[in-house]
Amino acid sequence: MTQTANSSMTLGVIVGNRGFFPDHLARSGRKDMIAALTAKGIRPVILDENDSKFGAVETRQEAARCADLFKKHREQLDGIVVTLPNFGDERAIAETIRMANLGVPILMQATPDTPSRMSIRDRRDSFCGKMSACNNLAQYGIPYSLTTLHTEAPDSEIFRTDLDWFLAVCRVVKGLKKLRIGAIGARPAAFNTVRYSEKILESAGISVETLDLSEVMGRIGRLKDDDGKVVERLGAIRQYVSTNSIPDAALVKMAKLGAVIDTWMRDTEVNISAIQCWTSLEEYFGVVPCTVMSMMSDQGLSSACEVDVAGVIGMHALQLASQTPSALLDWNNNYADDPDKAVCFHCSNLPKHFFQEFRMDFQEIIAGTVGKENTFGTVVGRVKSGPMSFARFSTNDREGKISGYVGEGAFTEDSLETFGGAGVVRIPELQKLLRFICERGFEHHVAANFSTVASAVHEAATRYLHWDIYWHKP
Repeated sequence: MTQTANSSMTLGVIVGNRGFFPDHLARSGRKDMIAALTAKGIRPVILDENDSKFGAVETRQEAARCADLFKKHREQLDGIVVTLPNFGDERAIAETIRMANLGVPILMQATPDTPSRMSIRDRRDSFCGKMSACNNLAQYGIPYSLTTLHTEAPDSEIFRTDLDWFLAVCRVVKGLKKLRIGAIGARPAAFNTVRYSEKILESAGISVETLDLSEVMGRIGRLKDDDGKVVERLGAIRQYVSTNSIPDAALVKMAKLGAVIDTWMRDTEVNISAIQCWTSLEEYFGVVPCTVMSMMSDQGLSSACEVDVAGVIGMHALQLASQTPSALLDWNNNYADDPDKAVCFHCSNLPKHFFQEFRMDFQEIIAGTVGKENTFGTVVGRVKSGPMSFARFSTNDREGKISGYVGEGAFTEDSLETFGGAGVVRIPELQKLLRFICERGFEHHVAANFSTVASAVHEAATRYLHWDIYWHKP
């Protein structure tokens, strides 16, 4: 699991207590959980000790107070941690969550007993209480997540790791529930593979804002070369990537394109984008949008080519989980005779985060039809080695749902002589995955990220968003 900064995260905390168990454990357990969260820079929202017995939740009245507290912080809360320092009152926990009605992820934690402290004064029985609490949540139809071990101490290393995982789940759920995607241009005629249903996405809380390329061209036409936004964007491009041998006129076009897209995304409050490329921008504007898109993705504003709206959702989910940039790649080539290896490629708008070394160049494929002078702006190089998570989401129009797959592998250091942005990936039982992709009719595009976050993305998508997602495991 990729380690991340969590200073902006806020979690509600429910401390379970049950009167005929040692209630002093509720007091110490509350302090232990607050310490565990604040040590990671997480803000806890929790009942004060003056609001209920030891700041825990046992009665219906205490549950109502805790629910009211959570509702006051509805916009800030990313998730809820239920901590069981003793058995805990199963009904009060479920009632609190039902009354708060936040719809956020929930992590169930139970503190382990110590064999030498099993007297009536210090015995926790959290091991058993966790089952009862989960049983009640299941009865109430409330989804929840579990720690790796059934019982884990708040100050343990394994709980700290589980907490990182849970925070990634929270980021994905929150980030996808009210996502706004910019679809810039029409789907290229030759790419039936990237068709999608806006209505299915809207039913999942994901909205698509459209912008026609004619409007983009019109707004670019109104910009002068010395416009402040253009000059600023031109400087950012030159700082981002080596532009040796790239004509100044092409760089100015890229700067104008970037300025127009940035302004439109801010004005419409769009989070991420999918942009038409092949081959309208090259033929009628004279550059590829790759550098502009690479820069956005590198800043966490994921951008996919060929108006692959569903594809950019996968990029964004991985980025939310890992808090590092994602790319959209083609499952493009076999690698020699190794069945677990493949070449992942794009031509290329990969964020610079992906490369060993990189430079700006021209698009060699499209140049054959529209001329080299109209295809400057790719960001090309060899993808570096490292752990890799991948994801693909699609709208399953026949069944009216969102489906997809996630998994993990690694970018390798295997030799590769090609153009564009490319790397060799090794994925255990890759042939099984490829068969699944082809049998289910998934696209040739896949989102990738330098991380190990497939578990968090799968948990968020299946348990809380109720999407149909396959987790590829060896």
